Amino acid sequence: MELPLHPKLVHLPIALAVLMPVLTGVLWIALLRGWLPLRAWLLAVGAQVLLLGSSVLAMRSGENDEERVERLVPEAALEAHEEAAERFTWAAGFVLLLSLSPFLLQRRPKAANVAALATALGTCGVFWLGYEVGQAGGELVYRHGAAAAFVGGGATVGAPAAEVRRRRDD
Repeated sequence: MELPLHPKLVHLPIALAVLMPVLTGVLWIALLRGWLPLRAWLLAVGAQVLLLGSSVLAMRSGENDEERVERLVPEAALEAHEEAAERFTWAAGFVLLLSLSPFLLQRRPKAANVAALATALGTCGVFWLGYEVGQAGGELVYRHGAAAAFVGGGATVGAPAAEVRRRRDD
């Protein structure tokens, strides 16, 4: 049975989307209070680069798996997931650019703090868009049976789990 790459890659950008509001919020407070130098903000920039890069890889892998899945799921559901992923990736790119602005404004500390706060708020938007991508992807798998495209030998999607339960019950 050939397992798809897409489900293996989607977890990193989603996890980072959850963590980024916390990371940027903590860093913003630390910068605002003078606990850390501005260069500490590079943690936020680096994590955002990782989020954007991993989301591009996840999106590309989804495009590769699309042909096998599209015969099983409604086109509208597949398009909803794809469009949500595109919005998420574009927003992650925008927030990455925004995360660089505190460095461009470092001679104006108040403006740099506002830019860092705007970045933190932007990561909240990316988090929400990540939720929408995951929701649409979950519907493909759990409501429309997209995983069946990768189950071979005439087995049903629930067969492996049912077999594990049967063995555990014995």
